Amino acid sequence: MPSLSDKMATFANPVEMLRNSQIGMYVYPVVAPEYTNWRDEQRAWRDTAVLFDQSHHMDELIVEGPDAEAFLSHVGINSFANFDLNRAKHFVPVTPAGHVIGDMIIFRERTDKFVLVGRAPTANWVKFQAAVGTWKVRLHHDPRSDSRPDGKAIYRTHYRFQIQGPDADKIFTAINGGPVPDIKFFHVDWINVGSRKVQALRHGMAGAPGLEIWGPYADKDYIQSTILQAARDIGVDLRQVGSRAYSTNTLESGWIPSPLPGIYTGEGMLQDYRDWLGADAYEAMGAIGGSMVSDNIEDYYVNPFELGYDFYVGWKKPDFIGKAALEKLRGANNRKKVTFEWNADDVVNVIASGFRPGEVPYKWIDFPQPNYASSSADLILRDGKQVGMSMFNGYSFNERCMLSLGVVSSDVKEGDVLTLVWGEPTPTRKTSTEAHRQAEIRVRVSPTPYAREARENYAESWRTKSKV
Repeated sequence: MPSLSDKMATFANPVEMLRNSQIGMYVYPVVAPEYTNWRDEQRAWRDTAVLFDQSHHMDELIVEGPDAEAFLSHVGINSFANFDLNRAKHFVPVTPAGHVIGDMIIFRERTDKFVLVGRAPTANWVKFQAAVGTWKVRLHHDPRSDSRPDGKAIYRTHYRFQIQGPDADKIFTAINGGPVPDIKFFHVDWINVGSRKVQALRHGMAGAPGLEIWGPYADKDYIQSTILQAARDIGVDLRQVGSRAYSTNTLESGWIPSPLPGIYTGEGMLQDYRDWLGADAYEAMGAIGGSMVSDNIEDYYVNPFELGYDFYVGWKKPDFIGKAALEKLRGANNRKKVTFEWNADDVVNVIASGFRPGEVPYKWIDFPQPNYASSSADLILRDGKQVGMSMFNGYSFNERCMLSLGVVSSDVKEGDVLTLVWGEPTPTRKTSTEAHRQAEIRVRVSPTPYAREARENYAESWRTKSKV
């Protein structure tokens, strides 16, 4: 079977391969695009309550066996020192060069069993490390649902829902038959949903309080209908969130969901990994979109310090993949993560160009998210020179503005007005881009998280940059 290495060999460089990917729009599968309308669905996580159906768009990887903890501690940067049963962590692996591969939420169900949930790059990397190592572990991989199932039945190992918002606790009390346990942030306990006992993680994706619950996929319809009926019974305006709005919730809370995995360069382990990965893997099929074009794929990489994940690093661990590289990056002049607030007049001008016959329009901005590639990289300029890149964008009805998340040079200050270049400089073979020209959009460097609720009242985490 062809590998990622084989596919890369047919292109001048990895950037050319990824910028010309034929995979099309990035799709959040199976879940309906909208249940009511995406504006009210966004509004509800701020004002009332929402139900996120997270059952389909993430990979799930179960790792168990006598070496499970030691293995995962070696693969990820995280400390496992305080990782007791019924807890979760934000699991982040890096390459030997210290570049982020991706991230997943990792749950500890037993002393010898962990469940990881998130995007494919991290799952693939963990599978590779198990395949080439001598660890006593067993892995079960349940990939995300087919992006375009075309009527085929879809089955997962587990359903996964999240309820969050100011009225979420009222719903939890109703479905539990009484108040739920006081679950600490990123801790897990059991609650009732009607006649079922389910595991619940204290979590929140847009800054509002909430619980994430999961269980056998066969129970999905019962769990969902019980939650919706309970909300109706107590008069809570619970909104099911469709795939259009779902992908924008992180813009308010500041998590960048799709950094480009830093695996396309490097010898040794990384060359072995590229030889091991199939030519149909996410890393081979995914697309880079945006105005930033460089022949050096490493210009698209990020490290944990740039994403605010430095306090996860288990420096006291004897060894883990990438430790030596991170020790060199520690205290260096790394870029920093920020939110970009797009100038409304400039955004309107881009949209208006699509209504002027006889001219090539600017790149279309889909609402609520112009999600036309697996990873985005738009130029951020100051006085015509690049000082950063915008990596994930969308519109917040709650804030009434376009926002994006990205990284900038350490000397950029909050409140600075920079320029985002929107649109691609030359045509690519991506099926998700139309003929267009580039536009300059003013962006104000803003806090991360952008939403005041997430910034001021969120539990201690990477969002508050406080150690836990």
